Amino acid sequence: MTEFTYDVLVIGSGPAGEGAAMAAVKKGKRVGLIEYRAMMGGNCAHKGTIPSKSLRHVVKQVIRFNNNTLFREIGDPRSLSFPKVLASARKVIPKQVELHSEIFSRNRVKVHVGQAKFDGPNSVVVRAPDGANESISADSIVIATGSRPYHPDDVNFGHARVYDSDSILEMTHTPRTLIIYGAGVIGCEYASIFAGLGIKVDLINNRDRLLSFLDDEISDALSYHLRDEGVMVRHGEEYETVEADKHSVTVHLKSGKRLRADAMLWCNGRTGNTDTLELEKTGIEADHRGQLSVDKQYQTSVNSIYAVGDVIGWPSLASASYDQGRSVAANIMGEEGRFVSDAPTGIYTLPEISSVGQTESELTAAKVPYEVGRAFFKDTARAQISGEDVGMLKLLFHIDTLEILGIHCFGAESAEIIHIGQAIMNQQGAANSIQFFVNNTFNYPTMAEAYRIAALEGLNRVSRL
Repeated sequence: MTEFTYDVLVIGSGPAGEGAAMAAVKKGKRVGLIEYRAMMGGNCAHKGTIPSKSLRHVVKQVIRFNNNTLFREIGDPRSLSFPKVLASARKVIPKQVELHSEIFSRNRVKVHVGQAKFDGPNSVVVRAPDGANESISADSIVIATGSRPYHPDDVNFGHARVYDSDSILEMTHTPRTLIIYGAGVIGCEYASIFAGLGIKVDLINNRDRLLSFLDDEISDALSYHLRDEGVMVRHGEEYETVEADKHSVTVHLKSGKRLRADAMLWCNGRTGNTDTLELEKTGIEADHRGQLSVDKQYQTSVNSIYAVGDVIGWPSLASASYDQGRSVAANIMGEEGRFVSDAPTGIYTLPEISSVGQTESELTAAKVPYEVGRAFFKDTARAQISGEDVGMLKLLFHIDTLEILGIHCFGAESAEIIHIGQAIMNQQGAANSIQFFVNNTFNYPTMAEAYRIAALEGLNRVSRL
């Protein structure tokens, strides 16, 4: 058995693992990395963020083509099969693999390909695809193995018409109707994607509103636009049984309803990828969803072992995972790493959503005197030019200090637009003020101009008090 020794060993090459490995090696540490695939990038590049957002981009292009009267001179609206759209979306994956592979190679991080199993709090055995074993010891070990879709025992995911958010990226046909069970971020994103392809979607939500962590107004806007695209949103429902045959899938709900479609997509929860690590040899225990508990330094109950990314649960964002990885490397070095708790939310529905800071409900519950400024995209020249005029930017600010308390955006490029407000919101003292947006000049025409419009509307409200 070949033996290796490192200062820091990282298990997983997704955003969290890459962030930890790169930060540690830049600090002069000997770093090794284990990845069970022969290709780098983790689930983010192969099953999650990159392929699903690429799929969304292709569908968005199809929608814009079909809705643009200019292209009617070329021909009738086009209807593309899901496999064709998926094939186009997949083109970005090899580019991502090449990019991440080059990063590890350039920084001389030794990559071990195979399945990792703990042999103690400071040692791991890697079983390579050819059956050979490698023994690796390290002063510190970072678990960044990510997550996968949760599978309840009473749903047959081996059936050809039952998919999860990983296997849907392998679907080889185009269903006419689709049941999506679970209306979290992933479920809502796929509901808008499939509706954009003209597929009739039933979206089953076991809560009373969509994405209840969002500002109520943004959640309501999402519900409206999904329904406007033909999605049937069903709140407060839970499945009782799922039956699948060679022709269709039938979901029996506890309410007595019976839904039938060509296929079903399960989007209800994630499970941490810890079941194959043999954690019992370290003394660490995962919870019932395979997730690990960590402290503010991302350290587990074992001093030499840390965990970051989706495997620790919330916020389960690629952006946050990368920062967690960088922070854990700082903590290992004895420096002060940032505990990531302020990541903006990015939801890639059609249209997309992004937010940072507090919601109206939270401010109301805390009895904070706040006011609201809104800018509707339909009133901006850039949105009128691009034709993407659905949505709005919403600023929440303190009535007395004008401090920005929350920013919520619904519409095209929301995940980009949010960062302008985030930068101002994170300033200290008087620099964090809604006045910034009226005291500085924005390019015209731009989507960012919505900040000026929203700020002026909000200040007008304050002046009337």
